[in-house]
Amino acid sequence: MEQKEVILSARDVEIQFSLRGKKLNAIRKCSLDLYKGETLAIVGESGSGKSVFTKSFVGMLDANGSITGGEIMFEGKDIAKYKTEREWLTIRGKKIAMVMQDPMTSLNPLKKIGKQIKESIELHQGLKGEAAKRAAIEMLEKVGIPNPEKRYNQYPHEFSGGMRQRVVIAIAVACRPDILICDEPTTALDVTIQAQILDLIRNLQKELQMTVIYITHDLGVVANVADRVAVMYAGQIVEYGLVNEIFYDAWHPYTWALLSALPQLGVKGEDLPTIEGTPPNLFNEIKGDAFAPRNKKALAIDFVKEPPFFEVSETHKAKTWYLDPRAPKIEQPPAVRMLREQMRERG
Repeated sequence: MEQKEVILSARDVEIQFSLRGKKLNAIRKCSLDLYKGETLAIVGESGSGKSVFTKSFVGMLDANGSITGGEIMFEGKDIAKYKTEREWLTIRGKKIAMVMQDPMTSLNPLKKIGKQIKESIELHQGLKGEAAKRAAIEMLEKVGIPNPEKRYNQYPHEFSGGMRQRVVIAIAVACRPDILICDEPTTALDVTIQAQILDLIRNLQKELQMTVIYITHDLGVVANVADRVAVMYAGQIVEYGLVNEIFYDAWHPYTWALLSALPQLGVKGEDLPTIEGTPPNLFNEIKGDAFAPRNKKALAIDFVKEPPFFEVSETHKAKTWYLDPRAPKIEQPPAVRMLREQMRERG
């Protein structure tokens, strides 16, 4: 198997938030390798820790949050140890950039679009004045905004939602980062515009040779864009593998629950399956498998001891006792089997 270059490696990362004198364990010993040039999708329901985990790669945690354990290795340095804004500015934007889900909160409503892109270019590329302005106009053109010279002098409110998202992407990629993190980049957009934005990111990735991380709860987006998928639950990655492995041979019960709720698998006249219960309270210590209280087929050990990662293949691992050789045989649910059949039919 071809050995890929690891561009970023997170090991046993722990992130805590202080809230009203209590400690919330948002990320609990999370590990991840990111490979150069790949598209990785991180999926999971709201509150699973997807955004918090990736914000730690760019030093954008809220003021009451901090990395309390583990390491994040990037270009030979442990960036988890960075404390000052000066340190983070050597990485943020320049090497690792982020596209937020709501462009209106990312853009300054009182500043012209062109000025905002130009500032990013001046800060990270070292271009000044007219050269930076030309680069900003080129960037607007690159992200598919018509009449870039005219649009350069307009304000965010003069753009549609889809166009604003293109501007945010222009600001993020203007500095040609090595890694682009896209946090729900299509959530607020209609389906047609979503497809255009995904195509745009894909084309920019190819042209600028970027590594892309998508944070999403939309498995349809994942199927279209990802090379690999990491599934997060309660502040941990519980399963990861190549996109086909996750869709057609998933083994963690939480991944099963997500796949079973896919609208494409719905039967006319029947309710779509839902995941019963709620995620655990991360203020409390979690014993065993965090998903066990919501899993009707949980094993006794799931409530007592946290499972390690078991290998399904060289590229696919799942954190579930189901894969322990001593465990009783558990069948994959109909949804996973149905997806596999669909794949076979399509060849």
